[in-house]
This record gives sequence, structure tokens and C-alpha cells, in this order.
Amino acid sequence: MMEMRYWLMKSEPSDVSIDDLASMPDQTVAWYGVRNYQARNFMRDQMRVGDRVFFYHSTCEEPGIAGIAEVSKLAYPDATQFEPENKYFDPKATPENPRWFNVDVRLIKKTRLVGIKELRGYPELANMRILQKGNRLSITPIDPAEWDFIMGIL
Repeated sequence: MMEMRYWLMKSEPSDVSIDDLASMPDQTVAWYGVRNYQARNFMRDQMRVGDRVFFYHSTCEEPGIAGIAEVSKLAYPDATQFEPENKYFDPKATPENPRWFNVDVRLIKKTRLVGIKELRGYPELANMRILQKGNRLSITPIDPAEWDFIMGIL
């Protein structure tokens, strides 16, 4: 049996917030719009159904972890890449040769907001990718020890 993995996935609350996710059918959303190859590869090549996710609000007044979710469907082509009117349209992508993928994510529970300033304050989390200078990735793996520590402060 494969070991469960842990992830942090950023979403702008103006696009999809934790409250939006909570109100969606089956509390599930396709994690669309990722246009970074490394983040895409995490979804396409490494994520498995059941992996746990910290749902992170980014590009907002108070960025931070807002909830816990799980991967509920393996990677499949992101439909937005084929929609010319969509801001995530990619003219080089075709249904026969898609460039971008997404997974589905289902809410487990909303948590208190654990802001980035608070996360930075814990020496146990010093190596978290999201806390590294220059990290812009929307999806990053979380070390099991970091996951356990954060679960303990929620």
C-alpha cells in the first residue's frame, strides 16, 4: 500500500475560498487553473486519492491555512485550457495532447485561519516550502512531521 502524502494547495479566496468549497456540491472542486509545470507534475504524477491537503488562502489580506481537504479524484485534463474565453486558456493545448491537469479536492473541515505570520513563528516549520524566500508554487508537498505539528496547533 502506498503511503499517504500531504500537500499545501493555494487558492485565492476571490476565486475559490474555503467557504465556497463548503457550499459546493459534495464539497468538492476541480483544482483548475494551475499553470506551473512543477505544480502540475505534483498533481499529475504524485497525488493519490486520499492524500491530505491544507487548503491555503493566498493573495488576500491574511494568507494562511483555512481548512483541511483530501484529494478525491486523480489528475485529469483541466477543461479551462480549452476554453478561449477563459483566463486559463492555452492555445497550445488540445484534447488529444492536454498540457494542464487538475485533481478534485473535497473538504474535510474548515479550521481556524493559521496565518503565514503564525506559521513563520514555529521553528518546527522552518523548512516548509511555503515559508522559503521566493517560493511561488501554488502546490507544495508537506513533510509528515510538519503536517502533524500543524494538526496539533489547529
